[in-house]
Amino acid sequence: MPQTLTLANARLILPEGEMMGRVTLAGDQIVELAGDLSVPVGAIDCGGDIVAPGLVELHTDNLERHLRPRPSAEWPLKPAIVAHDAELAACGITTVYDALRVGSIEGKGGVGWSRYARALADALLAMRATGALKISHHIHLRAEICSETLMAELAEFGAEDRVGMVSLMDHTPGQRQFADIGQYRTYMMGKHGLSEAQFAEHVTTRQALGAAVRDTHEAAAVLAAQRLGAVLASHDDTLVDHVMRSARFGVALAEFPTTQDAARACRAHGIAVMMGAPNLVRGGSHSGNVSAGALGQAGLLDILSSDYVPSALLCGAVMLGEVWGDMARAMATVTAAPAKAAGLVDRGRLAEGLRADLIRFRLVDGVPALRGVWSAGQRVA
Repeated sequence: MPQTLTLANARLILPEGEMMGRVTLAGDQIVELAGDLSVPVGAIDCGGDIVAPGLVELHTDNLERHLRPRPSAEWPLKPAIVAHDAELAACGITTVYDALRVGSIEGKGGVGWSRYARALADALLAMRATGALKISHHIHLRAEICSETLMAELAEFGAEDRVGMVSLMDHTPGQRQFADIGQYRTYMMGKHGLSEAQFAEHVTTRQALGAAVRDTHEAAAVLAAQRLGAVLASHDDTLVDHVMRSARFGVALAEFPTTQDAARACRAHGIAVMMGAPNLVRGGSHSGNVSAGALGQAGLLDILSSDYVPSALLCGAVMLGEVWGDMARAMATVTAAPAKAAGLVDRGRLAEGLRADLIRFRLVDGVPALRGVWSAGQRVA
């Protein structure tokens, strides 16, 4: 018989709303939900804490931060993966799509991107196969359109690699996220220490490369997503024309649209809108783009991503709950909605028969404080 666990006297976040009651797990599944305040013998008395589905993260760069904790310091792959996995578990994330960049470039203009995705994917999949990881990991290939090796790197991935998402990333200066060259100058010179001359060379070479490869690389990335059976996402849509182009490609998810017009166009084309939780928590975009809060108030926000701050995901959902006056709707942006966008039908909701991914937390001065995390029925934090 599988081991059972009951969390009782809890504020349960359900697909249709909230309920005070209890949830019982057996093995890796949710087996019972009950709407009463009793605490059966052997159950954990949650004392009114919130119990919600485990968080689903579709786009995080956090693993790259562990791989390079300092600009000139490389960290071994497997220790970085274990540390990343543990950090996400501690933040309530039980399913993650690790964003790996495909598409490298020589360091012309003072900045280069080295090739790393295949080696990192191999290490990640090996760690997963040994049972060393606490949570469920999938691969998200960030297809860098403005690069030199995208097509060759995409060809290195196959059906066995758990690639669940491919996103079209075009970081050519002067468009999308970096449409404001002044903002881009501040970002690049601050992050990479470029001189004015180096920055000018960087912009010139990248713009020329983007113009030369954009159509070919976009087509290759779309075909790769189809071949891998992966969800296709756009990135940093700014203009309505960008969204129309995304719709023609079959994009299902728009990551971080930079304007309200683009987000509204996504809604018109049935494309889910994902925004960064750090944008919401900080009160605005660090790149000067549309705020996640503004899209939330306009009803144009479907999914949150932790992006570069794992702990922001739960914080952002709680903030949305305050804005909307509906915690169940807000929690869906980090549970049910991303699971649906990724095609995961076995998680993201508290429902009998689904995977036992749960979090328990309470609010302390409006800030969520995690008190337990379960992944596939096993406590991981």
